[in-house]
This record gives sequence, C-alpha cells and structure tokens, in this order.
Amino acid sequence: MLAIVNGKVYTITNGIIEEGVVLIEGGKIKAVGKDVEIPPGTEIIDAKGKVVTPGLIDAHSHLAVFGEPSVWANSDGNEMSDPVTAQIRGIDSLNPQDPAIPDVVAGGVTCVYTGPGSANIIGGTGFAMKLRGRTAEEMVIPGTEGMKMALGENPKRVYGEMQKRCPTTRMANAAVLREALVKAKNYLDKCEKAAQKAANGEEAAPPDRDLKLEALAKVLKREMKARIHAHRADDIMTAIRVLEEFNIDYVIEHCTEGFMIADILAEKKVKATVGPLLMSRSKMEIINTTLKNPGILARAGVKVAIQCDTSSGTKWLALHAGLAVREGMCPEEALKAITINPAEILGLDHRLGSLEPGKDADVVIWSGHPFCTMTVAEKVFIDGQLAHERKDVCQYSCH
Repeated sequence: MLAIVNGKVYTITNGIIEEGVVLIEGGKIKAVGKDVEIPPGTEIIDAKGKVVTPGLIDAHSHLAVFGEPSVWANSDGNEMSDPVTAQIRGIDSLNPQDPAIPDVVAGGVTCVYTGPGSANIIGGTGFAMKLRGRTAEEMVIPGTEGMKMALGENPKRVYGEMQKRCPTTRMANAAVLREALVKAKNYLDKCEKAAQKAANGEEAAPPDRDLKLEALAKVLKREMKARIHAHRADDIMTAIRVLEEFNIDYVIEHCTEGFMIADILAEKKVKATVGPLLMSRSKMEIINTTLKNPGILARAGVKVAIQCDTSSGTKWLALHAGLAVREGMCPEEALKAITINPAEILGLDHRLGSLEPGKDADVVIWSGHPFCTMTVAEKVFIDGQLAHERKDVCQYSCH
C-alpha cells in the first residue's frame, strides 16, 4: 500500500484538497481526502509543497505508431495505397519500445489514444493505451478502438495531387466516405438477414467475409466511434452531415475553426479533441488557427479535450493547456480538457481522469502547477507502479 500525503490534490471531479491524502492499493485508488486513515506499514510519500493530479490523457496522438526517430523506417501510420483502409489496425504498427514513450511519461502523461494518420478518407482503427508494458497486449485498453476518418486537404493531396486519382476535391472526399458507408450498410444487412434465416432454421448464405466492411459495420452499429479529422468549419459541418446520415457516434478531431460555429457544435453535443495548439500555418485549412479556440468552444458548452497530435511532443500536453488558459480558457476547464474530458471521450471515465476511490492509480506528483513552464513531473505512477521519477528538480516553481 502507498500513501501520498500533504500535497495539494486536484481531484478534478471533487475539488481541490489542501494537504490531502491519496491512498493506493493493488493498482487502484483506495481513498482520497483530508483525513484518510493510513494503515500501519504503508509506504509514505510526502508531497508537501507539491501538486498531485491524475495522470494526464491525450485523446489524439500518434505515439509509437509514427515511430521515432521520424524516418522512413519508422513511418507506419499512413497506409497510402487506397483512400479507404478500414481494415487496417493501428495496433499492428504499435512499437512498445518506441523511445518517445518515456519522454511522454516524464511529461505526466499516463494514457494516450493513438493510431493511423489522416492520409486516407478512412484510415483504420486507433486505440487507447497505458504507457507501460512490453507488448501491445499489455498496453492497449480493449474496447477503446475508434475508426480514423479524414476530410479536408490531406486525402485530396495524397490521392489527387500526388497519385492523380480520386479524391481530388472536398466533394469527392465526402462521396468516398458515403460510398464506403453504404457498402458497409449493405454488407451488414446481408449478414443480419443470413443470421436471422439461420436462427429460424432456414438455409442461409452469408456474404463472404470482408475485413474492410466488417470493421465499418462496427461503426454503423455504434460499437465503435468515428474519429474524424476536420480543421475548416465547412469540413467540420460536412463530417457532421455525413455521419448523422448514418446515425454514427463521432468525435471531431482538431476542430481548428470550431470557434466559428461553436454554438452549432454545442447544440449538437459534439465532442472534440482540439489541437495541436502549437502549430504553424503550414497549410491553408489551418490558416485561422488560434489559441483561443478551446476556450471559446468550452464556454459554448462543447466537450473539449486538448490534444498534441504528435509522438514525443505529447510530453508538452500540460503546457498546451496552460497556453489555452493564457488565451482565455478557464483553468479548471483546461485541466479537465487533459484529464476527465478525454477519459469521457474514450469511454474510460469510470477508470481514468480523476482521483476517486476505485479508479486506476494513475497519479502524478508535480513540483508546482502543471501549467507552469518551470514545473516538472517529479513522480509518475501508472496502475500504482512508479513509471517515472525525476530528482533534479528546478528550485523555482509556481502553484
């Protein structure tokens, strides 16, 4: 058993506890509070003068799929052979030994969603994973898979400009997406009719197994979310238009011009992973990028998770949130945007994202407030196990 005592505990869901206690047993949080009884023999960590938070969560990264160093040999995140590759599974590109992982843990991040990039209209499945373990099976959290989709410049650049084939326009982007979903719906209908006939004792001839359509069928049955890349406001609305046609559960990825239509997104109860916030205007669709975006969206009522959209750069997740605060986002909402909100988007809020009894013991002890540039993660625990420790701490900190 382990007790972290005397720290300033940000529970996320139940306020801040000064000189609080977080009691850990068997990889789970056993108790959180001011006057927690600590059993004899418990290991004690004195966090006096420190800040204690849940482990941070990035709901949109490419960690350990786009490997580091960033060279051709490690570039395994975009299968640019067909605009629809729903059968691709990001887990098959996951490298648990990627050197970027310890860097990210050192930044206080304990869980990420990672997977394919945005070269394709439909790119395959991503997943959430804990940042400890030797194999994909030890790291990946089952049931968190999402289907990567993309609109905007990337697919039409890869296929239209580079390969001189469809899609070459935004119209074609949407058409390719619709066509794939219609094919999957037809396949699903045939499978269900065959299953019904078999249940009735009738002769049934199900369609030949098709991995691409089988994967999309899970999206149509709302067993898997669509994670759709869209920067421009019109692309965001196209994503919503197409996915609502098929009654698909979705998350808008990036949502760069979301601030222009924040009221519409809030009315539709859209969930968005917003970012990366530290990016240059490298292409036309992000020309209106602004650090004010997550704050505007959150104030409008949109469920916002701040994301880094990178590999080792995920270690700066807390600083991305701090920049959002500098540009008007409520500090409490910014902290939620890297803890409980991404946990909810990933369907993991029953396990992660806050310091509550029964949840996974993913806990970070910080030298100061995590939004401060001088703050470091002194100790990071994943499932109650020490995953990172830093002893050469800057003498300056802010709370």
